[in-house]
Amino acid sequence: MVYEITEQKKIGLGLIGFGIFFLFLGVILFFDRGLLALGNIFFLAGVAILVGWYSTLQLFTNRKNYKGSASFLLGLFFIFVRWPIVGIILEIYGCVVLFGGFWSSVSVFLCQIPVLGWVIQYPFMLLNRLRRGSD
Repeated sequence: MVYEITEQKKIGLGLIGFGIFFLFLGVILFFDRGLLALGNIFFLAGVAILVGWYSTLQLFTNRKNYKGSASFLLGLFFIFVRWPIVGIILEIYGCVVLFGGFWSSVSVFLCQIPVLGWVIQYPFMLLNRLRRGSD
């Protein structure tokens, strides 16, 4: 396996998974403020444990990530003051801006998971086969 997964990284991935699950559940249940807040806490704690406290602080305080950090934290604030729809929109934008550089690493990791990797790679394999057949 390309990535070495320690116990601390497993805990971080688990917390991120729980965070995404609670955020999804909070959106499905008509933007429930408690579930959204719990999902945010799990997600932030999972990121901090996965990459380390110092790296997380550097991620949020990096000069080129100010826009993403501000929108993510402002979205968290709006969730806490009972404006969950505006908060979720700002958080999604903040996550895309903050974690935009990690998508290639995430895609490599997801493609290595047995069933999920095949599902992700199947459309690309189909497109390659169609291109070769049409030439």
